[in-house]
Amino acid sequence: MRPFLETDRLALRPFSEDDLDHLVDLDGDPEVLRFINGGRPNSRETLRDRSLPRLLRVHPCWGTPGHWAAEERATGEFLGWFEFRPLADDSPAVVELGYRLKAASWGRGYATEGSLALIDRGFATLGVERVVANTMAVNTRSRRVMEKSGLSFDHAFTGEWPEVIPGSEHGEVVYALTRADWAARRRP
Repeated sequence: MRPFLETDRLALRPFSEDDLDHLVDLDGDPEVLRFINGGRPNSRETLRDRSLPRLLRVHPCWGTPGHWAAEERATGEFLGWFEFRPLADDSPAVVELGYRLKAASWGRGYATEGSLALIDRGFATLGVERVVANTMAVNTRSRRVMEKSGLSFDHAFTGEWPEVIPGSEHGEVVYALTRADWAARRRP
């Protein structure tokens, strides 16, 4: 399958139905899901019936998906996925950035590398005006990726969540990057 985007080390390609086993492996690791649902693995049925259709969804304003399977270019190994999806079906102006990678690939710069490439593509060719990302306030690793990708702290919030998980009492944080700020950092 032809990649949507390549970096030095990553190939980001559209998901297919054949990726279900990859998702089962990824979402079977409690550490990967620690800040998502407290570390409870998602069932194969949930991934097949709810997650995979979301990952396959094509967004009308782009005609492309908003989630990308991430593979290591050198080996073809599935590493996880990236989200770069418009928040409104009819406009690419505001997109949400996200990532979920295998724990074995953490600390190697993949999340930052993929995020930077998607951000650059979004502002340069996809009509994006603002990129937002959020995570639990206590998820320092994800917050660091957001910062290294050029996003800045925007605001914190708390909400009523369906489940309380460790750390949720500290709320969530939102980071953002505008086209103007992206362009300013690219100028010599």
